Amino acid sequence: MSGEGAPDQEVFDASGLKVAIVAASWHTQVMDGLLGGAQRALAEYGVTQHRTVRVPGTFELPVVASALAAQGYDAVVALGVVIRGGTPHFDYVCNAATDGLVRVGLDHTVAVGFGVLTCDNDQQAFERAGLPHSREDKGYEATSAALLTARTLASVRTGTP
Repeated sequence: MSGEGAPDQEVFDASGLKVAIVAASWHTQVMDGLLGGAQRALAEYGVTQHRTVRVPGTFELPVVASALAAQGYDAVVALGVVIRGGTPHFDYVCNAATDGLVRVGLDHTVAVGFGVLTCDNDQQAFERAGLPHSREDKGYEATSAALLTARTLASVRTGTP
């Protein structure tokens, strides 16, 4: 976990965008941090039209993200955390969530913010969760990326630079 090489994300007025956040419920403290980061980003970018939906776990993110995308949201931010255990469950959930969220973006041509932490242990999750003692704020980063992508998609659709 380096955090090195991240691009500078330009904050812009995204007040016209309609944004949905879909967030898993497992690992309450980590999820509270991720949601807090997403909410900070929405406020900083001026987004006032947003909805937050909670799902049981990370595996359920894609289906709800797809339903939200079908409702016309400009961006859907998916937040979750999967921590490696002693079984292949980690790999299955991570792959299903990743593949499903990519499919949502492609099938609906909508910006999808990928805020799913895939960690080997709890400490890695806490380091990325955007909590006061965290080194990174992946909820904010995923939301920022989704907003920037939504703006890019809008310019592609209208043919403007």
